[in-house]
Amino acid sequence: MMHKMKVAAVQMRAELANVKSNLSAAEALVREAFREDAKWVILPEFFPSAVAFVPNMLTAWRPLEGEPFQLMQKLAREYEGVVGGSFIARSGDDCFNSFLLVFPSGEYFRHDKDIPTMWENCYYIGGQDEGVLKTPAGPVGVAICWEFIRSQTARRLQNRVDLIVGGSCWWDLRLPVDAKYEADRTQLHNFLKSAPSRLARMVGAPVIHASHAGDFEGLIPGEESRRYRSRYLGETQIVDGTGKVLSRMTYDEGEGIAFADLELSRVPPTEPIPETFWIEPLPSNASKAWEKLASFGQNYYSTVLKPTLAQEHFVHPKR
Repeated sequence: MMHKMKVAAVQMRAELANVKSNLSAAEALVREAFREDAKWVILPEFFPSAVAFVPNMLTAWRPLEGEPFQLMQKLAREYEGVVGGSFIARSGDDCFNSFLLVFPSGEYFRHDKDIPTMWENCYYIGGQDEGVLKTPAGPVGVAICWEFIRSQTARRLQNRVDLIVGGSCWWDLRLPVDAKYEADRTQLHNFLKSAPSRLARMVGAPVIHASHAGDFEGLIPGEESRRYRSRYLGETQIVDGTGKVLSRMTYDEGEGIAFADLELSRVPPTEPIPETFWIEPLPSNASKAWEKLASFGQNYYSTVLKPTLAQEHFVHPKR
């Protein structure tokens, strides 16, 4: 990729676990982006469902080549463009957080998020691929949400890709936030805001990052009588290979599309990759939640969600 083209990153206000409604909203936004002459359109992580701990998430998965893929394939063909986004996808006997990049020919390329974040462990397992897609347009890297803030992501992509695509469904702390957690909250917000630029500088490639921005209400894992009211934080961004932000949408801007004319070529990395697991240390409370919810979620996945995948009588929406 050694040329400039118009690209788009979609910011959604998804309705939690309402796949039908969210696919309709995603279709309208992608069509709008293509009508504005974008050649590539990237949707957020979990664009058909968003994610939180709620019972309806048990039926938010779709077959890998089911409705979300079919929608992206239809739009890519109709507009002769490229569409990407991630969803909870069943492949074989398990579910993954699969990012698909779909080309006008109908061909697609796939990356499965490596490690589920917190309650995401309830609904899918981690993947093993490197996230380097060998596409007709050249090598494209994928990063999804907290992959953006792990050093191993930068190491697997550095000097290997001409573009990074991906998205987030990054949620806030439980609202209202206790004053003693405000510093942690600010730190996590800053991680998200700076994540696309920092990854671009470490890898040496531009980034298209799509996100969600809207309020939601879930439950607290293990304490299902308590509500978890929060919001998805936005920060849809398009940045060049030096980390310069070319286009950005905040939480307050809600649903919409970020556009930019992006030079699709790699540049020398300008920021060193830390040797640590996280690019920056997590706040201590976030680190504890990461460990606790991973354990809870892995047990929930194996004892609650996965048995539904094997039930012959389990009726899933028409595929």
